[in-house]
Amino acid sequence: MGFDWGEHLYYASDYFEQLYEWLSLIREGKAYIDDTPPEAMRSQRGTLTEPGQKSDRYRPIEENLDLFRRMRAGEFPIGARVLRAKIDMASGNMNLRDPVLYRILHATHPRTGDKWCIYPTYDFAHGQSDADRARNALDLHAGV
Repeated sequence: MGFDWGEHLYYASDYFEQLYEWLSLIREGKAYIDDTPPEAMRSQRGTLTEPGQKSDRYRPIEENLDLFRRMRAGEFPIGARVLRAKIDMASGNMNLRDPVLYRILHATHPRTGDKWCIYPTYDFAHGQSDADRARNALDLHAGV
C-alpha cells in the first residue's frame, strides 16, 4: 500500500510485558486458568440458543496466579492450559462466553525471540495495546 508509519509503527509484542503484568484480572477474580481440552472447551461454549457450561472458573485466585506464572516459565506443553476472562457463559453474544486471553506456545517469536512461551490472543492484545497508545497520544497532546 506504500504507507510509511515512521516512528508510529507498533507491534503487539511491544506490550507483552505490560500485558503480562496485568495480573490484576486474576487477582480480582476476573480471569482464570482453564485446562479443558480445546474440543471440550468448544462444546462447553454452548450454542446460539443454549448457554455455555462453566469449567475451571472456580479455582482459587492464588492457584490461578501460580499456574499463570508457571505457564510463563514454560512448565506446560502447548495447549495444556489457557487464561480465560470470566465474563458470562450464558451471554447471548458467544464472544463473551469466557474468551481465551492467553495461550501456551513454545515457538520463537520474530521480535521477542524465545523470551515468551505464552502469547496473548489477538482480541486481548490489540484492544489493550491500542487503548494504551491512544492514552499516551492524549497525554502527549495535552502536554502531560
